[in-house]
Amino acid sequence: QVQMTQSGGGSASTEAGGSLRLFCEVSGYDFRTSAYCMGWFRQTPGKEREGVAIKDRDGPIRYQESVKDRFRISKDNDKKILYLQMNSLSPEDSGAYYCAARLGSGCLRSGFGFNPGAYSYWGQGTQVTVHS
Repeated sequence: QVQMTQSGGGSASTEAGGSLRLFCEVSGYDFRTSAYCMGWFRQTPGKEREGVAIKDRDGPIRYQESVKDRFRISKDNDKKILYLQMNSLSPEDSGAYYCAARLGSGCLRSGFGFNPGAYSYWGQGTQVTVHS
């Protein structure tokens, strides 16, 4: 059973222009031998959950246009941790951030990589607040 656990106490905050790094530990799944799509999603009050950064094991990495060049998704296969490095943060980046995964690759090529409904496994969320 795949489990995704976001560490950091459930919340993180910084001032505008600052940086944060989110962590998501993945258990029950081997990054090195199994196909997957993993990523980070963001949700703000009154809005639908949206994809921010998606990693397709057999394909590329894609970012939402608003975070491109500021955010970076990466993973440590040995530690089984998925990261989201967020730089040059603004108050508009505030929201609840969730890591997510689905078994099988090709999510970006098939066009549903940024669709939260395509993902089966979710972290519990980290509330990110960027103060102006």
